[in-house]
Amino acid sequence: MIQHTVQVRKSAEDFPIEEHLAWKVAAVAADPVPVDSDVQDMVINRIIDNAAVATASVLRRPVSSARAQALCHPVPSAGSEDSAQGRGSTVFGVDATCSPEWAAWANGVAVRELDFHDTFLAAEYSHPGDNIPAMLAVAQHRGEDLGLTGVDLVRGIATGYEVQVDLVRGISLHKHKIDHVAHLGPSIAAGLGTLLHLPTEQIYQAVGQALHTTTATRQSRKGLISSWKAHAPAFAGKMAVEATDRAMRGEGAPAPIWEGEDGVIAWMLDGPEATYTVPLPAPGEAKRGILSTFTKQHSAEYQSQAPIDLARRIRSTLASENIDLADIQSIILHTSHHTHFVIGTGSNDPQKFDPNASRETLDHSVMYIFAVALEDGEWHHERSYAPERAQRPETIELWRKISTVEDPEWTRRYHSEDPAEKAFGARAVITLTDGRVIEDELAVADAHPLGARPFEREDYKRKFQTLAEGLVSPSEQRRFLEAAEALPELAPGELSQLNVVFDSDVLARAPQIPRGIF
Repeated sequence: MIQHTVQVRKSAEDFPIEEHLAWKVAAVAADPVPVDSDVQDMVINRIIDNAAVATASVLRRPVSSARAQALCHPVPSAGSEDSAQGRGSTVFGVDATCSPEWAAWANGVAVRELDFHDTFLAAEYSHPGDNIPAMLAVAQHRGEDLGLTGVDLVRGIATGYEVQVDLVRGISLHKHKIDHVAHLGPSIAAGLGTLLHLPTEQIYQAVGQALHTTTATRQSRKGLISSWKAHAPAFAGKMAVEATDRAMRGEGAPAPIWEGEDGVIAWMLDGPEATYTVPLPAPGEAKRGILSTFTKQHSAEYQSQAPIDLARRIRSTLASENIDLADIQSIILHTSHHTHFVIGTGSNDPQKFDPNASRETLDHSVMYIFAVALEDGEWHHERSYAPERAQRPETIELWRKISTVEDPEWTRRYHSEDPAEKAFGARAVITLTDGRVIEDELAVADAHPLGARPFEREDYKRKFQTLAEGLVSPSEQRRFLEAAEALPELAPGELSQLNVVFDSDVLARAPQIPRGIF
């Protein structure tokens, strides 16, 4: 890896385009380096993982709304006078196609709605699986006429993950209350450049445009969190598709987008005197960033994964000692800065203790999550968030006994570059009404690569089958999994097999969405 220094440059400075971070990202995307076999296997895992969580969300209102919007934008049929060059992209859950940027939108919302796919955490936060919907949509739309195969899609996804992981390692956005999707727009544009075999110049313009149009505040993840949390990364994907389309037509981007006097770093991040270090693969170096990412076993914000597993373990300890949950006086979770300030009591969000809060808000309350996991011994993507579950009097009582504090050691481990000590967990200190204290801690979730039960291919498949049960027919489940595992062998025109279609009677259970403008 090459460590690139990134800093603000005055307009009058001699700053060659080849030194721009956007150009360096584009050069990585344009490098035709082969994909390692373990990276290819993980790409397949994450395609299955995305399909699993998208399947579980198809009947939810935000996803139904995005799907309705997308289906208003069909691609003209081949041979018609105004037919587009391309066959259209599949929309998750239905046997229909639409324009690729709208498929990226609909499928991006489906993937993100339940907050249940992969994660990478460093200087910034991210869900790198958000790269996949836009790349799959474009690959399906242009695959046949450009000769794009499953191998091309694998290469594009590997680039998207690499660029996002590297930006997340080097540049903190949340420090300045900028939403993490500001790293996603550029990573998707870079991945699309790899997928479509674009020259560095075009990828550079697409990366700059994508960053410029996807930089927004973190208010979407603060206070009373709405359905926009799921729409934000889908919007980044849609913008990246449109930016790449414009770049292919010869249109340019603001430049230098990161380093300019009036650019992102100068006015949205650390300011004119700031210096960042962003690692990127050297020419000819394999893109292996996806292997640093990890998926979720539980449908909750990633910092909640280890606390859920910890709560389940503590539940067993309390049961073995015949301790009733009503005997708990207080629970303090000693944890990292991020967990304390984003999903803990350090956020100062009263909504995180509100039994009438939205699902999105409860998903960002580690106090609620720890209480329910301690009571139930499990975490379910629907039952655990149900209004009647959140409103149980005994749950509310336990919930309000839980608080978080930042522990410098947990913060240090959170930011550690050593995979063996990097941690996303907490130490729970439980004080009972009789004065006894019970303590336990867990550094990483069970499903983490260093956890008790790391996720492997069969776990991804089981996750898909579990979430698809009762929604997708067994034969359709088998068909999709076979196609996903055969991804490197898929020929041009066959990438539409990576869709999952619901039976019409199941899809009819989705909420009716009122018409908007389209």
